[in-house]
Amino acid sequence: MGPRTSPKSASKSKVWATWIAIVGGSLGWHRFYLHGFRDVTGWLYPAPTLIGIYGVMRMRSLGQDDQIAWLLIPLLGCTISTAMLMAIIYGLTSDQKWNARFNPNSPEPDSGLGAVLGVMLALLVGSGVLMATIAFAAQRYFEHQADADVSKPAQSPAPKPRAAAIG
Repeated sequence: MGPRTSPKSASKSKVWATWIAIVGGSLGWHRFYLHGFRDVTGWLYPAPTLIGIYGVMRMRSLGQDDQIAWLLIPLLGCTISTAMLMAIIYGLTSDQKWNARFNPNSPEPDSGLGAVLGVMLALLVGSGVLMATIAFAAQRYFEHQADADVSKPAQSPAPKPRAAAIG
């Protein structure tokens, strides 16, 4: 599938795409910037992000024992991590490849330091959020398993069968 640009479309900046992915990527803004509001993939970002934010608000109001929040919060971490990955991909794409895909009729000048700084920030934020999401989910899972083991009634071992008397 070729680029989705028309001769009248404005040039798309790699630096802007990188920074938009950092700031609003979890809501799909980077996709809307590059592909327009008809981009189906862009519309898939807001729902898990908002559901994850709802999970954070639930946990803040109901406490850490809320199991529904345990399921919802990792969605937020995954969408933020995905947005940071997209920022890294955009920032590390060569200028020639970027221009061939998004600016076939009007090449953009070299991206320079803006894209590099965006990649560095996205790597920092993305790796931190991903590690925190994995740690949060694992902690909640193991706490749930430990609580399940404690709540089980203790079972006594089954009695050993007696040997039949030979008579």
